[in-house]
Amino acid sequence: MNFLAPWGLLLAAAVAVPLALHLLRRRTGTRIDFPAVRYLLRAEKEHAREVRLRNLLLMMLRVGIVLALALAVARPIGPFPGRGHAPTAIAIVLDNSLSTTIAGSEGPVLARLVSAARATLAETSAADVVTLVTMDGEVVGGTAEAIDQALSRVTAIDGAGDAARAIARAEAAVSASPLPQRQLVLLTDGQANAWRNVSISDSVGSSRSVALFVPSGTPPPNRAVRGLVVEPLHWSPRGNVQATVSGADSASWRVTLDTRSVARGTVMRGAPILARVESNTRGWWAGAFELAPDELRGDDVRHFAVHVGAPPAVAVDANAGAFLRGAVDALADAGRVRRGNAVYIGSAVRARRPALLFAPSDPLDIAAANRALAGAGGIPWRFGVRQTGPAPLRGEGLAGARAESWYELIATPGVERTDTLARVGGSPWVVAGDGYVLVASAADATATDLPIRAAFVPWLDQLLAQRLSAANGVARDLAPGSTATVPTGVDGIESPDGTRREVIAGATITVPWKAGVYFWLRSGARAGALVVNPESAESDLEPLAPDSLAANLLASAVQRSEADLVRETFHSGGRRSLDSTLLVLALILLVAEALVARRGRSSVANPIAAAS
Repeated sequence: MNFLAPWGLLLAAAVAVPLALHLLRRRTGTRIDFPAVRYLLRAEKEHAREVRLRNLLLMMLRVGIVLALALAVARPIGPFPGRGHAPTAIAIVLDNSLSTTIAGSEGPVLARLVSAARATLAETSAADVVTLVTMDGEVVGGTAEAIDQALSRVTAIDGAGDAARAIARAEAAVSASPLPQRQLVLLTDGQANAWRNVSISDSVGSSRSVALFVPSGTPPPNRAVRGLVVEPLHWSPRGNVQATVSGADSASWRVTLDTRSVARGTVMRGAPILARVESNTRGWWAGAFELAPDELRGDDVRHFAVHVGAPPAVAVDANAGAFLRGAVDALADAGRVRRGNAVYIGSAVRARRPALLFAPSDPLDIAAANRALAGAGGIPWRFGVRQTGPAPLRGEGLAGARAESWYELIATPGVERTDTLARVGGSPWVVAGDGYVLVASAADATATDLPIRAAFVPWLDQLLAQRLSAANGVARDLAPGSTATVPTGVDGIESPDGTRREVIAGATITVPWKAGVYFWLRSGARAGALVVNPESAESDLEPLAPDSLAANLLASAVQRSEADLVRETFHSGGRRSLDSTLLVLALILLVAEALVARRGRSSVANPIAAAS
């Protein structure tokens, strides 16, 4: 047995009052016989036994009243028989991931989970503390009415969410409650990919139990867009859209750009999809690859963003190495760049903006390169001490590449913020800012093996297209709920519905849970995109085996009906509260005490009346 308010037991000391009164009534003083009252003594002797029994009963009733009130104030809970349940800290974890939007024969799974949550909520009392946690990390606590309103607002997210984090927050909510009875209620579709590696540790205490609900039914076959590749990232004005589709049957598809259909067709089972697209519009645009809808609509669409415009016009320094000149020639032949003077590519000794600048090959030119950097619109970097390797390079498109020699890149403080695109060891190797990209090594094979690698041309193409072209931005694909860093120079973000809000360059933001294309804004103009698509694993609807799911989550079993869930939540432990029962008992004892005391007064008056 536990007590919610053990200090209430101190009130039991008040039983000394009726005991003291009973003992005082037994005290006798000096007796003087008066002839006029001898008849009263005769009557008292006749009723002495009844008076003693009545006084003893009154004492016991009064002691019982005090004890019942003291125990009721202490609020005992334990494995008592009867209806109701002990005051409980309840945390409801509601799975609102994308997979719960699947429409089965009994309706969407999410609607059935919300219904189960409401059934649980209906059995709570005012003494319970209830918290609602969803897969997107939202936590709502308070009254049953507040939780019910939160359930009315629950919508599915366009991703998997974070089941482990949701459970951790639910655990924290029940742990913080002073109530010793604690209960986790997990409502989910039991998707294997989401729950296979999620478990609960028995860290909240032995009084915590877990009730697990998974609706009955078998997921229907699902067709989904598994992957999407857009090449190139900047169209001039043509590009390719390659899609990977899963599913057992054929389906129609289409590609949209700025809500306009630009390609369509039919995909057969297992066949790849390649759409060649051309656009006459210029600038950054949102696109999508769409399949004919099925029961899980969220994975039938995959979003992308492209920039349509002329390729960057580049000029390569005459003294640049053969590898750099050859890479630019290959890009020009492929139409990825054009000849011109807009972007300079070469040694930092001739630095200007916009430019892709490499460290000079001759160490004696470092001082001249630093002066050129300072004079090129104030590029806030300088070459420092020369370092030698070999040392691996870390950055996008640089897997396996290494540097043989490089210069420390020293930032000039207080000028402007820049991005570090690649590192060598713990130091910057490629940095980028407004109108420039600076590399810490020379563009030859003696300084780095990157120029002789097959990845060099794609890496160079990506730098020119994303950092030095008219697009002046990059499109990044991220999962819902992950984190993203606001690019340099960006001061706003535009949502798919057209709304805009301010952001701070360099700040870390949470990626929206709603899929779509979010455009970065620089002074009101689009300058790149954040593309949000659900994780492909959400399309695998196979549930985890019930025994495995229950074992991972420390549940006794998987409940399939709302009635079983409610029974498991509130009655599995058999722990109930006796405070209301004790209050009723105290009331009964009070009534009994009043009746006995009244009978006592009547019995005293009757002998006197009879004697008179």
